[in-house]
Formats: sequence, C-alpha cells, structure tokens
Amino acid sequence: MSLMSTTHRKTGNRVYTVDYHLVFCPKYRRKCLVGPVKERVDALIRQKITDLGGEVVALEVMPDHVHLFVAMTPDLAPNQIVAQVKGVTSRLCRQEFPHLLKMPSLWTRSYFVSTVGHVSDSVVRAYIENQKGM
Repeated sequence: MSLMSTTHRKTGNRVYTVDYHLVFCPKYRRKCLVGPVKERVDALIRQKITDLGGEVVALEVMPDHVHLFVAMTPDLAPNQIVAQVKGVTSRLCRQEFPHLLKMPSLWTRSYFVSTVGHVSDSVVRAYIENQKGM
C-alpha cells in the first residue's frame, strides 16, 4: 500500500479504508529509543500491527518519539491500537533492556492521532447531498 493509496480493503461484507497517523513518546520524552531498543521497538510494532490485522504503511522510531502510519480494519478504535502497541512494546522492551526499568513506565499516557483521508470533506458533503436526487 502506498502513501497515497486509493486501494480499499475487503473482508467479508465490508469494504473500507481506515488509515491513521499515530505519534507517541517515551515518558519524560527521554531519548531512549536508540540502538537495539530502536530496532526492537520497530520490530515489535510491526508484528503487533500485523497481529491486529493491519498494515504498517510507514514507521519511524525517533530517539524521543514514534511516528506510525497504519492501515487498519474498522474493528479497532485508535485508542485500542495505541494501547496494544504501547503495552506489548513496553512489557517486552523493559524485560529485555533492564536500563528501561529505571523509568516509571516506557510510554507517556498521551498520544496524537489523525485520520488520513483520501478525499476532502467537501467531496464527501457533495456526495451525500447528491444522493437526495437519485
């Protein structure tokens, strides 16, 4: 799936395009996502998104934050996706990298989410209004 994909996904009786841009940070915005931790966080995120039935379109693990562009199924709300990704990465990384245990938690409770649209709101409004005449 490309960044500007117009491909709709199909499962059962559903056709959908649900794309999110998610950003989240380590506690106190510490620059702890480097080296082996960065590589492990990247791998864990990719695996978890696949397990959830989604697809990672783009992922950047920066030293003090993560940018994730993901195509998901409509079954999960963004808060559920973030909670599951943060949960598995925190638990496994803190087990594998003892220096992360010095932090009260790996991630902050906050995050940013934005939907990634393929049409503008004016196009959707025009489409809905044009349905009246059909």
